[in-house]
Amino acid sequence: MARRRITAEAGTAALRRWAEAGDADRRTVATAVRYLLEELAERAPGNSVEVRVPPFGVTQCVEGPTHTRGTPPNVVELDAATWLELAVGRLSWDEARAEGRISASGIRADLTEVLPLVHG
Repeated sequence: MARRRITAEAGTAALRRWAEAGDADRRTVATAVRYLLEELAERAPGNSVEVRVPPFGVTQCVEGPTHTRGTPPNVVELDAATWLELAVGRLSWDEARAEGRISASGIRADLTEVLPLVHG
């Protein structure tokens, strides 16, 4: 089970504020991003894919070969807005890829099966 740093109450409150504001303050966005990264790690446990949302956070997820040193073979990198939109179902993986909003490398770097994490 993933180690949680953000409570469900704080995470859902940040998501709600982000959803209502559209462009929330940095602290709200950071909390929402980190909460959803924790949620991803819990729902798709493993270490074969690294998901990066700079500058807010990173997590490893998805079962498969474990990576220990250097750049992981399966990496997904995206900005906070894209991550939040994907995680709540406002944007599909295919749409984000087609628009160039996701950088994904490796054979496991497709999160279609685990997204969205929540519906909002």
